[in-house]
Amino acid sequence: MPAVARRGTAGDEEGRAMDVDAFVEVHEPTWQRLEELVGRRRLDGDSSDELVRLYQRVVTHLSQVQASGGDPVLASRLSRLAARARTRIGGAREPAWRELARFALVSFPAAVFRIRWLVVAVAAVFVAVAAAVAAWVATDPAVLAALGSEEDLRQYVERDFVDYYSQNTAASFAGQVWTNNARIAALCVALGIAGLPVLYVLFTNAVGVGQAAGMLFAFDRGDVFFAFILPHGFMELTAVFVAGAAGLRIFWAWVAPGGRTRADSLAAEGRALFTVALGLVFVLAVSGVVEGFVTPAPWPTPVRVGVGLAVLVAFCVYVHVLGGRAVRAGETGDLRAADTGDLAPARG
Repeated sequence: MPAVARRGTAGDEEGRAMDVDAFVEVHEPTWQRLEELVGRRRLDGDSSDELVRLYQRVVTHLSQVQASGGDPVLASRLSRLAARARTRIGGAREPAWRELARFALVSFPAAVFRIRWLVVAVAAVFVAVAAAVAAWVATDPAVLAALGSEEDLRQYVERDFVDYYSQNTAASFAGQVWTNNARIAALCVALGIAGLPVLYVLFTNAVGVGQAAGMLFAFDRGDVFFAFILPHGFMELTAVFVAGAAGLRIFWAWVAPGGRTRADSLAAEGRALFTVALGLVFVLAVSGVVEGFVTPAPWPTPVRVGVGLAVLVAFCVYVHVLGGRAVRAGETGDLRAADTGDLAPARG
């Protein structure tokens, strides 16, 4: 009677570990020699030939480990060593333009796509808070009076709110808006590990938007509010929502790490989602240009709002198409496996 194959027994696990140990013991000198050659500043002809031969051996070893479903730590080590050797043989890393193209076409959209539903949730709560504050300010005379005198409020709604967008040159104003909003986005991601600071930043911004809306609606100038907020606000607020969602995702990475250790989970999500902060610098640059040049432009309101909406739609399509494709291919926005170093195996 043929023997029945057994899976998952303690003996199998022990035997597989012994095979890995034997494999490492046999080939470790080869790997160490390749690491030595890769680390040298200069190689003569014989050393260069040896480097190529050892590289080919290590690639073979890597394929053997991967084909047998071996130790993921060993596979990661060999992958990283092979990548370093390949770079040394090729003479240089990938050109900077390729790294930039990968960031724009793969890493950033993938990182945003992964948190898209959290972005929607953050946006919904933000709008709800802003709307509640606006209604409170617009309908409660005591709250409105607490924000300033009648004269000051009229000055704000009739002049200051609109003049804010044209008090400086368009280029200067766009630059100021860009740096301020990029700072807010970076803070949301950088402080994400603590959780509460992200909620505070989102809440205070929602209250600020709600107060401005409430004051204008109280004086029957709600149309002015939307005419001057929406052109740039579509993209600017979306960027804030994305940054807030990224920060909260980092917070959740160490609260609920899943099968990984808290350190591994936080490191992986931190690397992937800090990509968001870098990408939003460019997104907010576009928003700053819209706020500096389109919002105060003497164009019909539908045209200015249409420009802002077109920018938002373009961003959503960009994330949905490129980000969705990248995520389906296994991308997360994190560094490539060869650049992340050795990772401990995940717990099952």
